[in-house]
Amino acid sequence: MTPTAPHSSPFSLIFKIGAYKSFSEISPFLQFANFTCNQALLEVLEGFDRIHIIDFDIGYGGQWASFMQELALRSGNAPSLKITAFASPSAHDQIELGLTLTRENLNHFASEINMAFEFEILSLDSLNSASWSLPLHVSENEAIAVNLPVCSFSNYQLSLPLVLRFVKQLSPKIVVSVDRGCDRTDVPFPSHVIHALQSYSNLLESLDAVNVNPDALQKIERFLVQPGIEKIVMGRFRSLEKMPHWRTLFLSSGFSPLTFSNFTESQAECVVKRTPVRGFHVEKRQSSLVLCWQRKELISASAWRC
Repeated sequence: MTPTAPHSSPFSLIFKIGAYKSFSEISPFLQFANFTCNQALLEVLEGFDRIHIIDFDIGYGGQWASFMQELALRSGNAPSLKITAFASPSAHDQIELGLTLTRENLNHFASEINMAFEFEILSLDSLNSASWSLPLHVSENEAIAVNLPVCSFSNYQLSLPLVLRFVKQLSPKIVVSVDRGCDRTDVPFPSHVIHALQSYSNLLESLDAVNVNPDALQKIERFLVQPGIEKIVMGRFRSLEKMPHWRTLFLSSGFSPLTFSNFTESQAECVVKRTPVRGFHVEKRQSSLVLCWQRKELISASAWRC
């Protein structure tokens, strides 16, 4: 079940970015995840002059442009910001091209708002080293925060417990995570696939309700949804063994859930209310905030400390 050429070709990058942009504009999905996590980061990192973000799923960097904008609005001088992005070595050319574009965009934006900024790229392969002798430069006076979406390792032979041990050694001030609800490595392979298909079906159902332009919807399906399903199925096919639920792994690795502030909850609800269609709503489940469509979970955000 090899992904089709349009998904693996570097030339598809422009179409993927277009699909991503359309998706962000018509659905509250991405804005809910980004704004909720960013607000939690901003609150915990308040008062620090040097901030270092470790990101395991940077995508096209849109989350960090808005984060930088909020930092620049702080009273006094804006803090310096460094982002270290971990990237999978698979589909190397396309990822390298995408990260180069992300780096250029964020560097340009930082220059516009007069913010001291660094961007570093590391391979996930480096985490497989027993010694973890990484070229990860961390200063003593930096406040470290980690963005660790649950889906980051769906298609990569790297265990979440290993990553969590590495993250814990960094002593971050906060770890933020999002869960699309479709990565269920705690269930057998057939159930995992069915769960993933149902999750994406809920997402597509929510897009249909927004009356999306058919051409835009087709591109979202082709360049975001289909590759997402393939990534989950192929990743699980390579490792059929069941693993504990990701939340169980976080807890057993010494991470404790943080409760989102009332302001963060209000902001998440405002993002959803801006969507010109009813049916989306935010629920609070345990310490997570969950974006739902007709009471079906689309994505959840959580914050952790260790």
